[in-house]
Amino acid sequence: MRKMSLISLLIAFVICLGVVPPHAFAEKQEKETAKSSILIERDTGKVLAGENMEEELPPASMTKIMTMLLIMEEIEAGTLKYDEKVRVSEYAASMGGSQIFLEPGEEMTVKDLLKGIAVASGNDASVALAEKIAGTEDAFVKKMNEKARELGLSHTKFQNATGLPAADHYSTAKDMALMARALLGHEEITEFTSIYEDYLRKDSDDPFWLVNTNKLVKFYPGVDGLKTGFTKEARYCLTATAKKDGMRVVAVVMGAETPKQRNIEVSRLLDYGFNQYTIKQLYKQDQTVAKLDMLKARNKDVPIVTAEPVSLLVKKGEKLGELSSKIIYQSELSLPLKAGEQVGVLEVKADGKLISSTPVIMKEDLPKASYWLLIKRSFDDMVKFH
Repeated sequence: MRKMSLISLLIAFVICLGVVPPHAFAEKQEKETAKSSILIERDTGKVLAGENMEEELPPASMTKIMTMLLIMEEIEAGTLKYDEKVRVSEYAASMGGSQIFLEPGEEMTVKDLLKGIAVASGNDASVALAEKIAGTEDAFVKKMNEKARELGLSHTKFQNATGLPAADHYSTAKDMALMARALLGHEEITEFTSIYEDYLRKDSDDPFWLVNTNKLVKFYPGVDGLKTGFTKEARYCLTATAKKDGMRVVAVVMGAETPKQRNIEVSRLLDYGFNQYTIKQLYKQDQTVAKLDMLKARNKDVPIVTAEPVSLLVKKGEKLGELSSKIIYQSELSLPLKAGEQVGVLEVKADGKLISSTPVIMKEDLPKASYWLLIKRSFDDMVKFH
């Protein structure tokens, strides 16, 4: 009995050593928690989780999400091409912090500079492309702030294109998520942000090895972007995106104390989103949903397409009601209409309740018909009915 009692006491002692009081665990968790976080679903923009998501904080290199958004817009518009060479200024080459070690006067393609931003968070590459697009970094920053206002980011202000420490340079987890959502509208960007390692100047005497600062690209299935950030003031930040079973989510963490904690918190957010929700895509982006036929237009049956994907976010286990969709055209449409111009919204209802409203746009230009074309049509109609 004495032997059994001694063993029992030893076991109890060992167990007690391993017991952590609840308040101690809570204190540890509190210290490890980031200052701000959010999780959104990309197609709908719905917020799925988050804390202090509207707290204004320094975003560090996550600033480059906006930088990359403006770059992708220029590429899509055709004013900037991937194979175009950019000459690096002395100012761009002088950038500190994360860099790809560009030299003054060096020439590098837009594609490689973008890769240097997306993978290695190159401040020098960011400024080189900012100067290429706007002439100066200051002029580019003006474009960044204009775009922020256009996106409705009321708690964001930029002072540079890199995220290097600067007074009055801030954003929020929510604004960063919306910025990322806009960037992901340019699907080619993940071809860059998903690269884990690569080389610049590969065939030269001075190759540069790129390793992605976002380790989740390698270690979390489905993660293919987007941007890390770190300064002493901002601490460790990350805007990550992942896709699984057709659903893409964006997770943002700002102000984590360590890179490990940053990755843990982002992973938890991603896990929550994929475990709790599923997506039902009704229409793809740029999918034709109707054809416009206007009396005085030169062309008939011009396609109207969705400006963005039309999806429904469903909590797993819940059932959707009866779905219906209808296009509500703007009250006054006047010719000519330009490609990309909004002409109405596509409303989706479940059991009669509005659950989605998505802009629909012109797929191509629709000019006015000439006077002679209108006469010809009238004549053709007369012949048809006689």
